[in-house]
Amino acid sequence: MKKKDSTGSLAGRSALITGASAGIGAAAARVFCREGASVTLMARREKELAALTDELRADGHQAHYVVGDVSRSEDVARAVETAVASFGRLDAAFNNAGTSTVPAPMHLLPEEDYDTIMDTNVRGVWHCMRHEIRAMLETGGGVIVNNSSTAGLVATPATSPYIASKHAVIGLTKAAASEYAAQNIRINAIAPGTTRSELIDFWLQQNPDMEQVLLNAAVLPRIAEPSEIAEAAAWLCGDRASFVVGTTLSVDGGWTTR
Repeated sequence: MKKKDSTGSLAGRSALITGASAGIGAAAARVFCREGASVTLMARREKELAALTDELRADGHQAHYVVGDVSRSEDVARAVETAVASFGRLDAAFNNAGTSTVPAPMHLLPEEDYDTIMDTNVRGVWHCMRHEIRAMLETGGGVIVNNSSTAGLVATPATSPYIASKHAVIGLTKAAASEYAAQNIRINAIAPGTTRSELIDFWLQQNPDMEQVLLNAAVLPRIAEPSEIAEAAAWLCGDRASFVVGTTLSVDGGWTTR
């Protein structure tokens, strides 16, 4: 199908989205394409990536995918190289890939859970930014958005490695933003509240009473849809956010106002 003409906020730009096979990442792929971007999608699950890529192409958008794990530097490098080879440059990146485990008190959590979370959520963001920044420096700049969480701003019980990892994402964001803003690379983070996802659905199936607890924690008493988070990431990647740098945008229904 012929590529769609677009006058959206990301028109003519090449964007990389990690964790794109489901949830916020898949929603971001659709929103970024709607706004005119050509997208390179990265995740570990090929079946879901291929289906999403086919959907986007059928709707007239330019999309490619790379199967990979953000905790592996070579996989991230391959995704960035694919974006540059396919679309000539990398203008924007949404580093969305992340993971968690079933909540448990700190003294009962296995070391393997800590390692898995930190490798994906922190090392993964670090790998992504390093490779993305290199590509952006070659073409005069770009925009990066890292997905943190309200867990990067406040603490909740029984999720200590996740809390630590998401605080670290905000720290990495601030450090990189201050280092590269003068070279025309804007770097920010978003902090979603409770958002509909496979993980949240699994948790709620295991503990149905938790849903009301989550609803009571926010000023807007509902769970966010992935597209609502994706819209915030797309805005930060566009020119309308041109003076926003080094910040963490809460998209949490008022969770952090409590």
